[in-house]
Amino acid sequence: MNKSELIDHMAQSADITKDAAAKALNAGLEAIIAAVAKNEPVAILGFGTFKASPRAARTGKNPQTGEEMHIAATVVPKFTPGAGFKSAVAPGK
Repeated sequence: MNKSELIDHMAQSADITKDAAAKALNAGLEAIIAAVAKNEPVAILGFGTFKASPRAARTGKNPQTGEEMHIAATVVPKFTPGAGFKSAVAPGK
């Protein structure tokens, strides 16, 4: 499912226009991105948690030359699924 298919599903499920569904989805995504960028976790009960996760500096290899290279420390977004999401995907566990 891509973004436009998600918007179509949201509009039909909530009985709203596609434009309203698109605005709601975009506003929600913008809020999640803004919060995680400020290092604030976003927890949605039953779905999961979005948060910023630090990644330490490390040494890697250039795949073309095999030469060692330094990879700088950075912060990456991370999603941890909630129990409800996990059980919906793998109901037998």
